[in-house]
Amino acid sequence: MAVHQHFQARQNDIALATNPKSGTTWLKALAFSILHRQHYIPSQNHPLLTSNPHTLVPFLGKAFLDQDLTYNLAHSPRLFSTHLPYHALPPSIKSFAIGCRIGRLRLWTILGPYARYWKESLERPQKVLFLKYEDLKDNPILHMKRLAEFIGVPFSIEEEKGGLIEEISRLCSINNLRELDVNKTGKFGSHFENKAFFRKGEVGDWVNYLTPEMVERLDKVIQEKMDGFGLTFKTSL
Repeated sequence: MAVHQHFQARQNDIALATNPKSGTTWLKALAFSILHRQHYIPSQNHPLLTSNPHTLVPFLGKAFLDQDLTYNLAHSPRLFSTHLPYHALPPSIKSFAIGCRIGRLRLWTILGPYARYWKESLERPQKVLFLKYEDLKDNPILHMKRLAEFIGVPFSIEEEKGGLIEEISRLCSINNLRELDVNKTGKFGSHFENKAFFRKGEVGDWVNYLTPEMVERLDKVIQEKMDGFGLTFKTSL
């Protein structure tokens, strides 16, 4: 409530909006590395080698209330994240900040309270970028370039030719982050171990937990609910 009432967004704030377990950790690593690539080289003393992505890109509420994390929001542009649906965002974020939303195939969250992000991305594409987890997995380089362009730091021709995008992609890959010591043994706050943030990350793994009949029924429900909505997702790669 305090954040909603008192947080004041800036014109160049960058908000990463995700529903839980939809690629939040990966998106934070990518956004941080892309935004700050002029200061940190992927292969040399990069903050991701010693800090969890959630420490480098704090959740809005925690950063606002926790004095130990305010330094992460001291510089401009500020980069933070939230799990809040669009209607629950502080008013100033809707008015001023640009937002990047990553969506994953979750029927309730896409057609429920998070659907507004998709609509806003169509109505205000300069303010809201809607990324799909499945697309990012399928072609990370393409969508990293989209992300860089959107947040105002597009990759130069020299950076592309020099392989910088691929370097950042390798650094931020879930497999690489999972194997770093900080994410094997470190903790985020007092309750969460860093390793808990790294799951399989596979597209379509949900079919391994459902019977063929359940998959067929779910496919029909999704098709019916998504019809006319203008939003599609890949269920496998």
